[in-house]
Amino acid sequence: MSYDRQYHRGGGGNRRRQHRDDYDDRRREPYESPADKLKNAIIKFGEVDALEELPLIEKQIREFTPRVVSNLSEAFRIAVTEQPFKIPYYAALLRQLHNSTEDASNDDGSSLGKQILEDFWKGFQGYLDQLAWRETRLCIHFFAHLTVAKLISTESMLTLLESFTAVLEEFGVSQGRAKKAAVCAAEGLMIGGPVLKPSSKERVQEIITAIRTYNDNNANPKWLAQPVFKTNPDGGFGNAYDLLDSVLLSLSAFNDSDFLATKSSFCQPYATYPELDSSLFTPFDLPSVLVAPEIIELDSLSAESGEDSHVKKEEWPEYFLHIFENDITPDLESPEGYVVRMGIRDIVDIFEVNRKEAARLLLEYPKWTKPGTFKPKPGAAPEATEGIGWQLESTIIENILGGYLTLPETSHKPIYYISLITELCKLAPSTVGPAVGKSIRRLYSMLGEGLDVEVARRFAEWFAIHMSNFGFQWVWKEWIPDLSLDIQHPKRAFMRRAVEFEIRLAYHDRILKTLPPEMQAPETQTIGEQAPGPNFEYDDPAKPHHDAAQSVLNLLRGRADAKDVIAQLETLKATLESSDDAVVNTDGLVRSIAIQSLLHIGSRSFSHLLNAIERYLPLLRHVAGGSTEAKADILTACAAFWKHNRHMVAIVFDKLMQYQIVDPTDVVGWTFINRAGIRELSESTGPLSLSAFEWDLLKAALDKANGRVMIARRKVTTLRKEDDDARAKAKASGGADGNAMEVDAEVKPDEASAVDNPALTTALKAFASLTREQKSVLSRTLDGFVSCLAPSPSDPNPNPLSRVVISEEGWNDRAAWEKDQWNAWETWGWYRQFCRAFAPYLRNYSTTLFTVSFAKFEGSTDPAAELLKKTWNVATGQE
Repeated sequence: MSYDRQYHRGGGGNRRRQHRDDYDDRRREPYESPADKLKNAIIKFGEVDALEELPLIEKQIREFTPRVVSNLSEAFRIAVTEQPFKIPYYAALLRQLHNSTEDASNDDGSSLGKQILEDFWKGFQGYLDQLAWRETRLCIHFFAHLTVAKLISTESMLTLLESFTAVLEEFGVSQGRAKKAAVCAAEGLMIGGPVLKPSSKERVQEIITAIRTYNDNNANPKWLAQPVFKTNPDGGFGNAYDLLDSVLLSLSAFNDSDFLATKSSFCQPYATYPELDSSLFTPFDLPSVLVAPEIIELDSLSAESGEDSHVKKEEWPEYFLHIFENDITPDLESPEGYVVRMGIRDIVDIFEVNRKEAARLLLEYPKWTKPGTFKPKPGAAPEATEGIGWQLESTIIENILGGYLTLPETSHKPIYYISLITELCKLAPSTVGPAVGKSIRRLYSMLGEGLDVEVARRFAEWFAIHMSNFGFQWVWKEWIPDLSLDIQHPKRAFMRRAVEFEIRLAYHDRILKTLPPEMQAPETQTIGEQAPGPNFEYDDPAKPHHDAAQSVLNLLRGRADAKDVIAQLETLKATLESSDDAVVNTDGLVRSIAIQSLLHIGSRSFSHLLNAIERYLPLLRHVAGGSTEAKADILTACAAFWKHNRHMVAIVFDKLMQYQIVDPTDVVGWTFINRAGIRELSESTGPLSLSAFEWDLLKAALDKANGRVMIARRKVTTLRKEDDDARAKAKASGGADGNAMEVDAEVKPDEASAVDNPALTTALKAFASLTREQKSVLSRTLDGFVSCLAPSPSDPNPNPLSRVVISEEGWNDRAAWEKDQWNAWETWGWYRQFCRAFAPYLRNYSTTLFTVSFAKFEGSTDPAAELLKKTWNVATGQE
């Protein structure tokens, strides 16, 4: 059958409909005016060759009529703040537009370039008022380039930079605000230094001194934010660089060279332009500015009193790992290295919304740098082979990983950094792939050498996800010699976690085949002998209580009513208590049978689990019974059932908290005390300690408690606003003359004033209750860490190893550490992460929590107690 004959019937109408749809689609296309086309041309300027395109875009701007300066300045603002690698060329373009001999001046004698700059300044003032720090900083870069191009006066530029160093002297200035202001001032001075220092050496030195003074007075938070550390506060920290430290060292190097390094670090395409005619041109004076203050919630109340408190996200010093040698990737502490790293970081940050575009721009970054900055591609021009010659792909990967491994949390979603590396590998597999492999090997070599436990956890997660995107291909045999290390050594722990994450992303047998035989052996404990699955303790007929469990299981399979299952459990309990073979803890056994049976019918899939929990919520509430012991038994039964799949343990715990069968406090208490049987090495009888898995359980409980408080707070705020609006409306409706002029007749002013809002009253009570729960969870977690790391001699399970591993002698002897020492070291790491990650919440209760948890150490010289208190004080702002 031919195509025409097959579709002949009704074809005409279909074709007409198709043509009509095509017309509608064309009609819906957005109209692009000539002004929009010019704006887009300015934004896209330089995509091929900026220097060759510059006179063309200049001519296009000059010849366009009617001229709308606001449209032109908006294009410059967008380009400068979203394409910072082009800033020197936009400065050159604006410099050309200041040439009055090629442009008809306004009535006031101002050139087109000056008009654009004046309107650009208005946009900058808007960024400053909104505290849009990234846009503000990039505009300062633009102004600094224009100052070197002699379009802006040095006096006004120095005044602008000084307005940012003034922020550093504000009383109680936050870490984040001070850091951003210091970077704005420092980077502006790096670019504009060649003309600013000859203008006033004293003022330049004062700017540097102001930044250094602030940095020197804020050393303690840096100690806690290190990604590579020793537990001893006075120990070394490895190859990790703080942003402000790097800014200062680079700025000092620029200053020591009288800013000659600026020419070798920044592109200056305007440097060869002839001087502007001083009789026709006067440099632009930037108006004086005041950096807007931080927004403070004036209606926030004290959290210690159980009332509303706004929690602001804590901002920490930013540390970046330097994975490779300085001849491979830029050193953050050198002028050229700092400039390159910040340029790459800007691209990563700005293009978070489009990872494919970010990957493309990163690989094209060398065309926006000085020739010779990176190793040239084969066949490059001779002048490109002269210079520093860093490796582009290794530099990009190191910068992305630096952002991904920032503590206590990343600036963007972690998956963005991971997916960006994947996109880079797809665009340039032959060059980016080896750089990724080298990065993995370098990070792996840091395990056991002080790499933070949270960084190691993220490393394992990235490794697994990256492997899943590329067929799980990795040269595992390189790490076979490390199987001789202690079972809890960070390298061994990394192997187990990475394999566990990989299995979650694929399946057991596939991952097993990717491992060498040495790692497949059960005694290495790298991968389980069988796929993760349920472990129903009462499934075997030969085991005790099989029949009892089957009776409950059959009811659940038959979808019996919850009350019938509860009756069966009561009957079972009575039978067990009256039997000759009496069970010591009958209640615990019945709870275990009930919970494991329920999980068994929900073990087929996640949807089966949710259906089972929701159907039998009355049963779960009956089993929990409001008793702490009962809730602990429930958690133990869940952990025992899913002991071969720890991911499911975390999921079930989360659902039990979500449905309020157990509280976050119960999960925290269970994690520190009742977690035996779910660790990789459950036979261990050593001191209490935490692994990454247990930290995940703690974090989930803490996030749940904190999240509930934040939701309740928003609800209270909304209801208060509605209540205030209703009262104001009712008051206004009474009229100024006393007549009843209600808009809503049912709302009476007097009644609105006399009767409380029931919904608001209920919300306030709920908020107070959740706040108490939050405080309890934080207190319980802190107490748990204190008991693990610095127990008193009277504690039944003392942990002397926690004191050994934090000493300099103990750290130097880590090659001889065994399981318990590494466990103690990891627990210290999770305590640090607890204090870092939850610092905003801990600050709300710092006085109460410190008094309760550290009272027993009053006057103590115990090194573990001292380190616990120092970490706490730094995190809560006491030091």
